Amino acid sequence: TPAGCRMRTLAWLGIASLCLGAAWAIPAKERRKAEKPKADLALYENLDNYDLTLDSYGEILDLSNYEELYDYGDFAPKIEVGTLAPRPKDPMTLPNLGTTAETPKLQPPTTASPVRPAPPCCAMPRVASAPPGLPSCLLCLCIGTSVYCDDADLEHIPPLPPETTYLYARFNRIGTIRASDFTGLKKLKRIDLTSNFISWADVDAFRLLPSLQELILPENRLTALPELPCSIVRLDARLNRIPSTGLRPEAFRDLKQLQFLHLSDNQLDHIPVPLPESLRSLHLQNNNIQTMHEDTFCDSQDHSQVRRALEDIRLDGNPINLSLFPNAYFCLPRLPTGRYF
Repeated sequence: TPAGCRMRTLAWLGIASLCLGAAWAIPAKERRKAEKPKADLALYENLDNYDLTLDSYGEILDLSNYEELYDYGDFAPKIEVGTLAPRPKDPMTLPNLGTTAETPKLQPPTTASPVRPAPPCCAMPRVASAPPGLPSCLLCLCIGTSVYCDDADLEHIPPLPPETTYLYARFNRIGTIRASDFTGLKKLKRIDLTSNFISWADVDAFRLLPSLQELILPENRLTALPELPCSIVRLDARLNRIPSTGLRPEAFRDLKQLQFLHLSDNQLDHIPVPLPESLRSLHLQNNNIQTMHEDTFCDSQDHSQVRRALEDIRLDGNPINLSLFPNAYFCLPRLPTGRYF
């Protein structure tokens, strides 16, 4: 009947409306869950090349859209930003995580003056003269067994450490050398007193030094040479005022290890003979030497003699004419340097 048809139609419409209502009743949360994987993938694709820090966090992630991308009630990955401490403004306030030592306790202030480290003895300021008994390391620079007293305004040689091997006291105002200045220095090998005011040296000032090899005395005011130890290898007394009478007779004969004898720019009027066979270099230029003997360098009785070591003889600057003494050089490997006309 017409009434029955209307009832069936209404029933089907009711069922259809219930189905449509159920479909539209799906929560928005579920719809967002279905759409989120695609959004999540797009978000993390750009994070591989970034170093996510507190400073760059806002640049990498757009926080304005954070609520649209994530629902706090979901199981989506969470980035915890509240677990990091804020970066301090002053780098010096960063904690030292590598040490676990306890913080030292503060000590109460004291009224005593602060303790200052004592400077090394060899680095003390230079002074004009040394009080009796004051070690030279308070006046000079001591490095190992070497003592450096250059340009220290010294008027005397200060007491030296017993182990001193090398002494440099150049450019001072030392006027005399006493026998007691080097007493007991058995290891002293080199003394350099260049450019002082030395006018006198005790005769035993150097003779009792068993290890002395080099005595350097140029640019002083010496008028005589003291006795030398047999161990001497090099004597340099250039630019002094030494005449021939200031040398002891046969002063160098017994010095069997002497190799370098430099007496240029003095007042010598003859060559100091005899010269030891060990001599290699003889510098006598700029003196007042006018003549020599045939036996000055060679033995005139032994024509087979050859002095191979003596290769350096300087006689230039003297008024001697070397061509007048041709028989004086036959044993030498090289002619002396000087005037031959």
